[in-house]
Amino acid sequence: MGAATRAARAGAKVCGKEEKVVGMQKASGSCPYCGGGVVSMDVEAKWVLCFLLIYLKNKRRFACTACARCLITYPAIVQD
Repeated sequence: MGAATRAARAGAKVCGKEEKVVGMQKASGSCPYCGGGVVSMDVEAKWVLCFLLIYLKNKRRFACTACARCLITYPAIVQD
């Protein structure tokens, strides 16, 4: 790997948006598309600008385990 490639990757990690899955657990209910099980994921999203944390938010996302679709809850649609 060349020096330019390493510098580009380091720059991508230093500045930009990063999302990390903090936890996963089984959620109640079933997928409306295929009837599979639902899992809830706690995701930590942060914006970083040259090692300076600008924005940090914890989100909960739901996904189907069978068809891998992202599921949206009704209150989330109304609040956006």
